[in-house]
Amino acid sequence: MYWKLGLCLSLSTALLAGCGSGEQAISGARSEPNDFAGVKNPVDDFSNSSTGDSTNNSDLASNEVRITMEVPGSVAPDGELTRRQLRIVQPDTVSVYLTNTALQKVSSVKTTTRLDPAGYTIIAFENGQPLAPNVVIDATYGNVRMRALAADSDRDIKVNPFSEYLVRYGLASYTPGELASILDCVDDASGQLCLNKYVWSTLADQIQDFEIDIPETATVQSALDLLHQRGDFAHYVSAMADYALLDEASSGKISASSADYNSVFLGVGLGQSFAEPSISGAGQWTVQTAQEERLEDTAGVGYVYPALTLTSFDAFNIRVTSLATDIPYDRELLLHADANQFFLRGSEYWERNTHSSSPGAATLKDDTRLLAGRSLYQSITGRGSSRITGWTRNPYYLDAFTSTPVDSTVGPDRVLAGYFDAGKAIELEVNGDQLRRKQTLEKNYQSIFELHLLRPTGSDTFDPTVIQNKDYNALYLSTRFNDPNSTSTPLAFESGLGTWSIDGSGNITQDLQLSTVRQDNSGTVTRDASGTLASPWLVSSRTSRLSTGDKDIGRLNLDVNSRSGDFDQPEAGVGASTPDGSLLAFNLDDSPVGDGLLIAAPQPSTAAPTSGRYRLQGVALGLSSSTNHLRHFDNTVLTIQSNTVASLQGDVLSVVNTISGNQVVPPASSSIDQTLAYTQSGAINGQVSFTSGNLTLDGFYSDDHSQLFLRLRDTNSGEQAVGLVMATRLP
Repeated sequence: MYWKLGLCLSLSTALLAGCGSGEQAISGARSEPNDFAGVKNPVDDFSNSSTGDSTNNSDLASNEVRITMEVPGSVAPDGELTRRQLRIVQPDTVSVYLTNTALQKVSSVKTTTRLDPAGYTIIAFENGQPLAPNVVIDATYGNVRMRALAADSDRDIKVNPFSEYLVRYGLASYTPGELASILDCVDDASGQLCLNKYVWSTLADQIQDFEIDIPETATVQSALDLLHQRGDFAHYVSAMADYALLDEASSGKISASSADYNSVFLGVGLGQSFAEPSISGAGQWTVQTAQEERLEDTAGVGYVYPALTLTSFDAFNIRVTSLATDIPYDRELLLHADANQFFLRGSEYWERNTHSSSPGAATLKDDTRLLAGRSLYQSITGRGSSRITGWTRNPYYLDAFTSTPVDSTVGPDRVLAGYFDAGKAIELEVNGDQLRRKQTLEKNYQSIFELHLLRPTGSDTFDPTVIQNKDYNALYLSTRFNDPNSTSTPLAFESGLGTWSIDGSGNITQDLQLSTVRQDNSGTVTRDASGTLASPWLVSSRTSRLSTGDKDIGRLNLDVNSRSGDFDQPEAGVGASTPDGSLLAFNLDDSPVGDGLLIAAPQPSTAAPTSGRYRLQGVALGLSSSTNHLRHFDNTVLTIQSNTVASLQGDVLSVVNTISGNQVVPPASSSIDQTLAYTQSGAINGQVSFTSGNLTLDGFYSDDHSQLFLRLRDTNSGEQAVGLVMATRLP
């Protein structure tokens, strides 16, 4: 049987209505209208109220879908140009049928077909639009044939290399038994509804949000090969296909009806710039840090604080956790062009932007992992200026750690996530009441950290004494563009690891050992492991201005010499704490050590873990005299096998910038399989180390052994690298 689309729409409405509020940030993201009704070509409709692929489902009945076929330029040179260098064509034939994991035609599906006034094919499903992935739409143009899943949540079905990839590498990856279990879920054969019946309709829609250009000369097969070589894209499809296999028993919701979080966010990227003609194609390092956004009008002053909201409810007996984020951020950029030319574009060069996810459902697995396919909203900066810039970001698979709540009335006190995200900056031009895409200004590839720490619930306020008179372990990763410590050093990456002692007044006595990788004006790279950070700092509660009045919600100031005011910029950065002080995180911003992320946790009372599997997520930033290199640990598992041995297995995404010739290779996937020597420094400070050859991961663990925060140091083939990873326990 096929589930009617009305059920899916009802659930979507419930999800959006139940997303809760993270103050202005979350409510603003949720209330943005979609104003693309009737638009056919995504080139003409860039808006910050949508994801990359616009929706063309106006004038459709609830059981109807619209078909748009997009082919590479070599197939139809005269076709209408759309996103990703594809061409819109009217298909010669369109058919719909049931298929299996061998992609054979099993049987026909009862449909009727019509053409809309613009000539687009409209298909009506007699039994309602399918939700299962075994119903495909098959379209031909000349001798080209491509397929798409009929279970597309926005009913605007693009038949193109992206949808064909999903059929070939997503649906066909299942065994017959796995597909049967998915069909059981969709058909509700057991009488128990499960959330994951909606995964494929979400995936079929989100796959079209990817901003990956298909060469004009590509064939369909070479386009598919290119997509398969894009590690971030291939990993996303694979992860979402696995996600759809979770059964009803794995679907859960957070304990609280709603929980709001302060967000600490770091994005470190290596990409390519085309914005400046004289150095077009140059590689670029970028860093993005979360910021408070001050808003002022005749009604007064308000603030948007980086925030996540989790909301829990039941819809049709399905346990649902919905999430939405809105994170204002600043960025800095360092261009590294051929012949070792360096150009700084500091935060003053850019308008404050926002990293905002589209509200949607997630699965809470075993009360410790929050799983979802996430879409990010586009954003626009420079309205009214000589250059309007649109920022578009690819979907990503979220696999975040959540802590065990203290009781049934509150949510987990932390949500910790690391993921890879690619996107573009695109020049826009005004086209009537729309914005039209022009040239690509940047291609961005980022490793992202999100640490969401619970705000006090109800009328409670944050008590700063929970972080005082405590000893903490601390580590950080920072970037310095045009390093102020050396006039001849345009670039430095630094990691620090050590201890904090916070007294009853918030004074921090710190002792951190530093590892710094520097690149000078000639391109020469050096490493310095002799530095220390021992100067005293200060931490204090930072009052927030909410719609209900001023309140301490767990946000913190980090200063060097004197305490900042609640609405001033601290000397080192702004951060947050869990309500009990068991995890602190800060966005370092123009601090003495640069821009980046600092994490601190109380020194544990327990001995180090001697077993356990951990999902490892994070980044390594590598420099050599000829290349820049970003590695993201995307699907990696750290296994502690004993008190002396561990292993690291999984996938790494790599982006490489070759300086000579301004070449940047998009993210490619490689596997890692290493045995590590594991040592512990004892229960006194809770620090641990993992080593293999020139690779060292050292850091600290949480008291309950559920989290490890580790810095990375590596030397390999002339490359010097530092980084930061989070390892969170798997069930």
